[in-house]
Order: sequence, then structure tokens, then C-alpha cells
Amino acid sequence: MAFNKNFIDGCFIELPRLSQRQIMEYSENGLELNDYYLDYINYSVFQNPFRRFPYYTATNIDGANFIEKLERSDRWEKDDRIPQNHQFGDDLYDAVKSDFDRGHMTKREDVQWGMNKSEAKKSADSTFFYTNAVPQHARLNRSIWRRIENYILHSEGVKHRLKLSVFTGPVLNHNDPVFVTKINGESVKIPRIFWKVVYYLNASSELSRVAYITNQSNLLQTYNIVEPSGEIMRSSYGEDDFFLDYKDADTYQTDVSVIESLTLFTFPKANDVYEDNRIVRLILEEVNYRNSQVVPNADEDISLSIKNLML
Repeated sequence: MAFNKNFIDGCFIELPRLSQRQIMEYSENGLELNDYYLDYINYSVFQNPFRRFPYYTATNIDGANFIEKLERSDRWEKDDRIPQNHQFGDDLYDAVKSDFDRGHMTKREDVQWGMNKSEAKKSADSTFFYTNAVPQHARLNRSIWRRIENYILHSEGVKHRLKLSVFTGPVLNHNDPVFVTKINGESVKIPRIFWKVVYYLNASSELSRVAYITNQSNLLQTYNIVEPSGEIMRSSYGEDDFFLDYKDADTYQTDVSVIESLTLFTFPKANDVYEDNRIVRLILEEVNYRNSQVVPNADEDISLSIKNLML
């Protein structure tokens, strides 16, 4: 089953709505919007055919039925349901200076659940479509981004046997830097910023949401992957909510309205457990990962503080 809007008991969670301008771009180019909403197993993708990356992925996580330690596929392929030139593939990720990973938007393990191992593996394998990938530098993908993913899945979803609905994506900005290698003669803009918005039932059974954001701008520039190209308010939290013990919450967690301002999407309403009124520019600077810091082994305990990885 694809992303289920009724997955969380007693709740109906709509997909994020694109802006009117984003929607019009499809019709102006003779495309049907619904053709680019692609269902997989336990998740779905809304593909942007113009940037050839997903606008976002929508994922259901069932912490009570998560199955651990299944063999990883790593067999990436394009999705035949949309034109080949509306999605990137090996041509981008194997190109000269492609010093980045095929970054899953829907994490493989997030959908690795079901009634048995066969169901869970089939679902996990379905995440290896290029429509679910965006270039992420390894120092982001395998450290900070993975820590956020693992925190959501293991420390919250599995530990508390929660049902979660998660939206994930890149910020596709017209000012994104250009990859130094042309792909099939075309310039490719590489996304810098990634976000997640997580929906869940809190301890009072209220539908709640929390957002996370990361930035790989410095990594792209430091490793010459892209062509060369600035009043903090007190945050408030609910006392008994999940998600509030994440290390460096002030750095990584943000208000959903910040994600909306960056993406131009409108997210379904829920109780916001984190309120952050800082200006967007300041938030983006604070989450910008610097190459100069040491990256810990990805297998280290995820409870390790990540403060020393940041500015």
C-alpha cells in the first residue's frame, strides 16, 4: 500500500499542497500533475519533472511492526511510469565530481515493516528508485542526516511503537548552485537544504508535528562540487511530548512555518510542539554543516551529542 492518509489512528493527514504557481507549471508544460504522484510500498513520491528531483516523499512508519537487519538491495533504477528525462539516474550520480551519495528521501528502514520479513524487504527494496533520491554529500548523508533519521525511526517510532507519517524533501530553489559537470550537455542545480516534517500522536493523543532541517552548502563548495557562487527568540516546548530530547534541538528542530516559507508548500495542520520565530537566514546558517569538524563513525550510539559537529 502507498502512503496512507488515514495511517495514524483517528487522524486524516493530507499531502502537503503545492503553491498555485508550482501547480500551474505542470499544465503550462502540457503535463498532468497526478502523473507525477507515484505510489510505492508504504510511501509515495511527488516528483518535480523540471528539476528531476522529488518535491517531497510521503512515508508511513509503523514502529510496532518494524523488522530489523534485512539484506540491503542497493539496486537503483528509474521509474518507467514517468519519462526517463524527468528523473536523474546513473548519468548524474556516476558523473565526474559527483562526490555525493544517492540520498534516500524516504529512508530504506522507514518502510521496512510488515507482517513478515518478506513484506518488509519488498517495501525496503522499493525505496531504490531514483525518484526517491537527491544528491547528498556523504558527510551529511552518513552523519547528521542519518542521525536525524535514526532518531525519528528508532528512538521515537520503534521505541514507543508509534505510527508516524513523515514528509521529506529538498528545498528546490532557483538559486541553488550549479554542478560543475554538465549532464548530457545540461547544467544541473544541486539542492542545498533538506527537511523533514513528522506527524504523530503525542502523550495526550493529539495529532502533533515537528520539523527538522539540514544544509549542505559548505560541503558542496568545499569539495568543489558546485560552481563558485548571511533576533533569536526563545523556543517553547510542550512538557510531555515525544521528540523533545533530541540533542541540539535548537539547531536542528524548527517550526513548520519555516519549511513552508522555504518550499512554498502548505502542510496539514497539527499541534506544533516546537515554535521558532528566528528568521530563516539565521536558521540556515546555524544548520550549515562545516567540513572542518570531525565526522563520527555512523555506527556510533545515536544518543551521542552532535553539538561538536556544528558551528
